[in-house]
Amino acid sequence: MFNKQYRWFLAGLTFAIFWASASTATKIGLTVGQPMVIATTRFALAAMLMLFITHIVQKNRLPKGKEWMQVGIYGALNISIYLGLYIVAMQEVTAGIGALSVAINPVLISFFSVFFLNKKLTIKVIVALLVCTLGVVCAAWPLFSHAKVTPWGLSILFVSMLSYTAAAIYFSAKKWSDLSLLTINGWQTAIGGVLLIPFVILYYKPQLNQYDLTFWSSVFWLAIPVSIGAVQLWLWLLKTNAVSAGLWLFLCPLFGFIIAAFLTNEAISRYTLSGVALVLLGLFIAKKSI
Repeated sequence: MFNKQYRWFLAGLTFAIFWASASTATKIGLTVGQPMVIATTRFALAAMLMLFITHIVQKNRLPKGKEWMQVGIYGALNISIYLGLYIVAMQEVTAGIGALSVAINPVLISFFSVFFLNKKLTIKVIVALLVCTLGVVCAAWPLFSHAKVTPWGLSILFVSMLSYTAAAIYFSAKKWSDLSLLTINGWQTAIGGVLLIPFVILYYKPQLNQYDLTFWSSVFWLAIPVSIGAVQLWLWLLKTNAVSAGLWLFLCPLFGFIIAAFLTNEAISRYTLSGVALVLLGLFIAKKSI
């Protein structure tokens, strides 16, 4: 019993830290590279590793028939649009706000599940949405005067979250038969990354990209601990106990602000703490209704 509880705690804690670290790793990478260059390099590396493991090592089957279209649509929503816009938005917002916004996704998913998965909308979910939104505004408010967060950046961030929500709803609504989750993740990452290549070519400026240690450190962290490690840990947590797994999302904004404060010298003010508290409260309210 002790070993099982220890593994659960270690997996959940590691997931929360890795998932929350993505915004800071992105901000660091943006100091030496263009958003789409970082994104496509990250996705290429993560996809190659996952596809090698799932097809060569584990001998899992390839998608077939309509599964290819499903994986493609999922990749477009979850990788091309969501993460493509997210990394662009990170040029206009702080790493802490980026981490805080990610934590709102479970609430948005609960809300849109009402319309697309026939789940009942409750007062608690509505209240949670309002509280979480207030939390983001509260945390971002004092930063507008210092140009660290812009309305344009927050708008892009919001659209990216909507795309992530659409991807999650789409994934839940479709039947995937016996297709391995690692196979789905690998191919959706690959397809989503390929769809971003035209934007890389169109906007690529050699002088804005320095392929140095900072660039590759950011890319490797985003590809391996985040795109592969965090996702696999999340799937394991869901399989072990789907209800309790959601509790670990509560820690993501907290870890996000702590990591951003240590690595990018972002200030933690009373507005920041109030915003985090409101998001945690909103997520707790939503969790009680799921």
